[in-house]
Amino acid sequence: MSNNDDRRARIQQAWDAAWDRGEVDVLDELLSPDYRRIESAGAEHGLTEFKASIVATRSAFPDLLTVIDEIVVEGDRAAVRWHSTGNHQHPFLGVPATKRQVAVSGATFARFENDRIVEEFVTWDPRALLTALGIITVGQDH
Repeated sequence: MSNNDDRRARIQQAWDAAWDRGEVDVLDELLSPDYRRIESAGAEHGLTEFKASIVATRSAFPDLLTVIDEIVVEGDRAAVRWHSTGNHQHPFLGVPATKRQVAVSGATFARFENDRIVEEFVTWDPRALLTALGIITVGQDH
């Protein structure tokens, strides 16, 4: 198996375990202890915060399913296009459960150092989630 194939398989396995089953400790095998996650809105998180955000998301959306649509690995870089669906069953970021089905999508761009990811840049539109939850309507900025 080539290094690119190995990295692709490790990303898939870790995402399945963490996002779909809540097994966040498996991320320790893929992400560096110095891992940084930078989101399109400017928020930056380390490994501990990232794990906590997955746990919180899965708590609010217990049937969360995250599908990797495509993984492209080239050298020390990886691009992951994904989409997630789930039912909002419990409070999330201060929003009471709406019981609504939500769907969001995005892309994650990762950089490896040796065999671990050290940083990820994540782009997705949080307004799509807020719209699906009925918090805002399309075209409303606040």
